[in-house]
Amino acid sequence: MQLPRNIPPYTTKPRDNLHAQNTGLRQKLDQFMSEARRNEQKLRRFERLELQLIGLNSLYDLVKTLIYPDKTDFQWDSVSLMLIDPEHELRRMLEDEGARLDAHPSLIFVSSLDELDSDYPHSFFPSVGRYRTGRHKSLFPQSRPRSVTLLPLVRYGKLIGSLNIGSLDGERYVRGSRTDFFEHLAAIVAICIENAANVQRLRRQGLTDTLTAINNRRFFEQRLREEIDLAQRSNAALSCMMLDVDYFKKVNDTYGHQVGDQVLREVAALVRAQLRGSDVLSRYGGEEFAALLSQTPMETAEEVAERVRRGVEENVFHLPGGETFTVTISIGVATYTPASETGTTSSSGEFLVGHADRCLYQAKAAGRNAVVSASDFGKMGSEHIYVNR
Repeated sequence: MQLPRNIPPYTTKPRDNLHAQNTGLRQKLDQFMSEARRNEQKLRRFERLELQLIGLNSLYDLVKTLIYPDKTDFQWDSVSLMLIDPEHELRRMLEDEGARLDAHPSLIFVSSLDELDSDYPHSFFPSVGRYRTGRHKSLFPQSRPRSVTLLPLVRYGKLIGSLNIGSLDGERYVRGSRTDFFEHLAAIVAICIENAANVQRLRRQGLTDTLTAINNRRFFEQRLREEIDLAQRSNAALSCMMLDVDYFKKVNDTYGHQVGDQVLREVAALVRAQLRGSDVLSRYGGEEFAALLSQTPMETAEEVAERVRRGVEENVFHLPGGETFTVTISIGVATYTPASETGTTSSSGEFLVGHADRCLYQAKAAGRNAVVSASDFGKMGSEHIYVNR
């Protein structure tokens, strides 16, 4: 039978269309599955980092983990951490842990919230986009990425800092990019920074002299072991100063104990002013102080001690009634060098302090208001005496 002319011949087009649709759906499914696997891997990397951060109690270790991430997990071309620190409290905490802040340019401090407000003008959500020199240069002092993600660190609705990540790929961080993982990371980082700072605050309360607001003897002895270890690893000199206010009993007997307390506070401030932030100053007992000068040879320690002695001598103390008086200080200095190592870390620390104390007594015997130093505590009798009266 012959088909009417207006009926088209049989074709397989519907089947072809169905096959093409199935192929397209399969490709999309493969893409979704591939994206899901990548997201799962990314999630695992972020989880590992977050767990590592949560396990750290040291503020310094936390900072280092953030600004020096594992390159095998995160292909971040540049990372910086900016913290709001108006009272320099965080800086002091890090220095107390032995951090040398100038060695970490990617760790940035600002004094006010205003210096970060421009980066998060509308909300505390991540800021993603192209690198802009005028806006981002201060956040990336060591590099010039092409795209950036700025993560606000927020606690109780207050901005405490910003974790900043840069890429040399201009298309990696663009507006519209998903920031779920980054938002979670920022929340964890903010909590960890707050917790680490609180741990440091509690530790400082137990290691701080309440009268002078400097470290106490317990803190000094703890840091002494750490500084000896550091000197051994770096093969660098460690100097110790023992300082004692001259005729302090006479100050108490003449002006009263309240004035004596004020003298100790002012002397502590005068000594602190001559030391670096990384140096350790403690009230050792009564009117005696002790200081550790890390990576400092004898010649430099002698210069510091002489500046301290002169600064105390020239300082004028004022009484409520307008009367003034002065005091002097005696200082003993000793230096430890790994080359002269003769015992354990503990014995070396005790020997260093003991020898500095011996020099202090010699300064007292020389007439007070003097600096007595020993070039190497392994060489007994090698003292050098500076007397200014």
